[in-house]
Amino acid sequence: MQPSPAEVARTLAAGRIAGSAYVANRPGPYRTRHVTDAQGRVLLLVSVVDDLALALRPVPGTDDTALVLDVRDLPPAAGAPPLGRVWISGWATALAGTEARQAALDYAEIDSTGDLLDVGGRFTLYRFEPAEIRLERETETIHIDPGEYGNVEPDPLHHLERELLADLADHHQREITEFVLRQLGESAPRPVGGPPPRVVRLDRYGFVVLLGAPGSRYRVRLAFPRPVRDHADLVQMLHPVLWPARHPRAEQGHLNQGETTV
Repeated sequence: MQPSPAEVARTLAAGRIAGSAYVANRPGPYRTRHVTDAQGRVLLLVSVVDDLALALRPVPGTDDTALVLDVRDLPPAAGAPPLGRVWISGWATALAGTEARQAALDYAEIDSTGDLLDVGGRFTLYRFEPAEIRLERETETIHIDPGEYGNVEPDPLHHLERELLADLADHHQREITEFVLRQLGESAPRPVGGPPPRVVRLDRYGFVVLLGAPGSRYRVRLAFPRPVRDHADLVQMLHPVLWPARHPRAEQGHLNQGETTV
């Protein structure tokens, strides 16, 4: 179990990672402040004195501007595999009145910046519905159906991933090491020497562990028994792993088949 390409695209575009915008017939790229609403539509928060505001002015006779949003994953730890890079194309339209007020509320659910109070003054909100979505990975480019993209949710743990990984490394390394080695059993090469197993990615479906010494490292993915709903659900799911003495018969998850050498 792992995120689908559509889920990865929604997660990258959610607004937790800064993006870049490419505007038709403009030099670019332009740095963006953006989020995606519940339907996956992109909301751009743009200062009226920013170069992007000038670039987004529609040509006479139209009310929108062709735009591509580019968001590249920032791996949270050394040795972590990147999720990829998403490109979302559409036509951006400036919002005003009731639409702008509702969009500001949608934006605040992801990023409650005080600049939203100045929408209609120093800032303008633009919205565009994805017309084309591409997810680039190391060896492939995946074209994602906009309908499928709109029907999935971004990963609920992504904005906490770096913090959660740091907590596991700082406070639960021994428990994680014991758990990983129990799960590996005889199904994968056991690391000889080198650092202990280290969790380098975490999502609602499971986590990725880096093992081995430099020059002979590999990654394995350990899946949760079911997708987690939120942070509180993750804590409940990991409780038997981090405090096994309290849960001697608890289900400990399973090793998702497949290893990646790095």
